[in-house]
Amino acid sequence: MADLYPSIAQCAVVATAFKVLLFPAYKSTDFEVHRNWLAITNSLPVQEWYYEKTSEWTLDYPPFFAAFEWILSQFAKLVDPEMLKVYNLEYDSWQTVYFQRASVIVTELVLVYALHLFVQSAPLAFRRPSHAAALSILLSPGLLIIDHIHFQYNGFLYGLLILSLVLARKKSTLLASGLLFAVLLCLKHIYLYLAPAYFVYLLRAYCLGSKSIFHIRFGNAFKLGTGIIAVFGVAFGPFVYWGQIPQLLSRLFPFSRGLCHAYWAPNIWAMYSFTDRVLIYVAPRLGLAVNQDAVNSVTRGLVGDTSFAVLPEITARTTFILTLFFQAVPLIKLFFDPTWDTFMGAVTLCGYASFLFGWHVHEKAILLVIIPFSLIALKDRRYLGAFRPLAVAGHVSLFPLLFTAAEFPIKTVYTIFWLVLFLLAFDRLAPASRRLRIFLFDRFSLSVASDGMGEDIRVPTANVHEFLLGGWGGG
Repeated sequence: MADLYPSIAQCAVVATAFKVLLFPAYKSTDFEVHRNWLAITNSLPVQEWYYEKTSEWTLDYPPFFAAFEWILSQFAKLVDPEMLKVYNLEYDSWQTVYFQRASVIVTELVLVYALHLFVQSAPLAFRRPSHAAALSILLSPGLLIIDHIHFQYNGFLYGLLILSLVLARKKSTLLASGLLFAVLLCLKHIYLYLAPAYFVYLLRAYCLGSKSIFHIRFGNAFKLGTGIIAVFGVAFGPFVYWGQIPQLLSRLFPFSRGLCHAYWAPNIWAMYSFTDRVLIYVAPRLGLAVNQDAVNSVTRGLVGDTSFAVLPEITARTTFILTLFFQAVPLIKLFFDPTWDTFMGAVTLCGYASFLFGWHVHEKAILLVIIPFSLIALKDRRYLGAFRPLAVAGHVSLFPLLFTAAEFPIKTVYTIFWLVLFLLAFDRLAPASRRLRIFLFDRFSLSVASDGMGEDIRVPTANVHEFLLGGWGGG
């Protein structure tokens, strides 16, 4: 590890110094959201946490995150007790700002530790690429924008996710990996999108025999099942006892918020909504019916039910079916090839499918794809070819979160610097693929023609494909 420079610890220290300078920067309504949650969990009994609605920013995260806020509130009252009053809406004294900003940095140490373990657990030949991938996550412009300016606790949560993924690397720690992921689900339920990959992997690698799927390891299945039930029992058991599960679920899964988020995430439904808006103007010429009541309700940054004027309505069930369908493709491969690399690919693609087809997807959910993918992007150049456009488009899509002039140079300069630095480094570190992946276009990559002398002239059009598609699938 001595030859890996700069170290993760060194980068963490420098990054922390930079993040401290951002304390006075713009903060979104999420800052008030978390301040309100500090107040709710500190001032009210647990039975009232999911009923309190003095503020519009009601508690809508699972119980373990509420407990996490309660722990933070024990320190917050030593800094400024005023921030813990439920009726003290929009309170943002400098002590409150500095405390909440600092809490993000401190809890992000979980991410630092997880990345350290990721590098240590990597095979010796892949130690340097793993180190580069770890640094790219630690210094991610996505985490900088969302956590340290906009304000959230994603570094802490993704640290737990990476730690769980690292534990899944060894058979001896598979149980711990599954239980830690269960804890993560009780912290933030967005990770449910990755649960199918965990389910299939733990089923095949831990609960079923390696040589035969008909050989059930009952001991392992019992330990995993009991452990997961215990985790969810601790999290949700009290609310079951109080008869509050319907209320809690209505907070966790507010389907009334509509198909699209306030700022459209760049996914299928953003394209669908955009197409519908275009068709509003084109429909009369094409003889298409227009729902006039829906013309003004197609989301323009408003949270609520989305109505389409021309195209068919999309239900939550439709998005669920589409998401599950596209997740099934990598899950089938994972079932028959339960290796860690295949598992990581399945986790990434499950996150990708949920981002593209999910219901009310936030733009910030792109990290659910970028961060797991970063851990395997340097496996070979085929992976890097797919990661490159995702990293560029995914991070740039977060720019609208920071719309103030003061933060414009920070988000642009930092993101561009990160992209140039790490994509160039990745390009040098990614090994050539040992197996050529054949795409549809590649099947026509050798066109056979005659030169008039009876000899075949093979024209390699794969280079054209490489140029047009930016190296996707290149060996």
